[in-house]
Amino acid sequence: MDPALASVRVFLVRDDNKARKLKYNLGHPRVLTFGGAYSGHIRAVAAAGRRDGFETIGVIRGEERLPLNSSLAYAASCGMRLTYLDRGTYRLKHTPEVQAALRERWGDVAILPEGGSNAAAVRGCAELPGEIGGDYDVICCAVGTGGTLAGIAAGLPEGRRAIGFAVLKGAGFLDGEVARLQREAYGRVWSNWSVNLDYHFGGYARSTPVLDDFVAKYRVEGVYVGKMLYGVFDLVRQGAFQPGTRIVAVVTGEPWSPATGQFSTPVKVCGAPTGFDSGDPRCRR
Repeated sequence: MDPALASVRVFLVRDDNKARKLKYNLGHPRVLTFGGAYSGHIRAVAAAGRRDGFETIGVIRGEERLPLNSSLAYAASCGMRLTYLDRGTYRLKHTPEVQAALRERWGDVAILPEGGSNAAAVRGCAELPGEIGGDYDVICCAVGTGGTLAGIAAGLPEGRRAIGFAVLKGAGFLDGEVARLQREAYGRVWSNWSVNLDYHFGGYARSTPVLDDFVAKYRVEGVYVGKMLYGVFDLVRQGAFQPGTRIVAVVTGEPWSPATGQFSTPVKVCGAPTGFDSGDPRCRR
């Protein structure tokens, strides 16, 4: 991909982490979850609900704005009912008080956290390393809520490690979050992962001319994947990887088309594996 990568090998693997996170979270007849106005998680839950016949409720951060943007319009077209929380209340969405109010309004619901990251999501994402063909030393992914990294690291074979690239500014909380998710899913924390905080480019969905040029050059998505790939390339240039290192970069997300309403990897309803709670709220500290 780049002459600067001559000392290492970088392999791109496309994977729909949204589908993996939902795989063991679905099965209730009514699912409520949270997200921003352009949340891919909101779209994924809405699409799964339409396909598999369960009710979906999307709790959106901020005030309602009409007409709906294309992302929320797609969710609504799937049958998702949209409701809104002001930003102050949204920050407290994990609290018993806010969740009790939501249950009072919407009845018997399964509540999934923002981004879908909980113990069940970790179990789903842990299946990814076993599906990667070929040998590799390091696997890299973008990190928003921590569930994908927590699962990937838990599923790695012995001797391999995972690096997550935070897409948020001020994301020091992610170390504790990834550890919490692993502990809730498996009762232990692995030491084979780390979170790099240096490539957020100003914060979530923020960019710079440098990142814009990189994303345009390699034609990748810029909110998550572009930041992760730029970080990988830059660390290679700095000599952070030994010559000959084989790196797998996970291109997360799945192409979504409002015109077709299709994801290329279906999300299937599965019963939650025993031994963990798939409904615990995520708490940003």
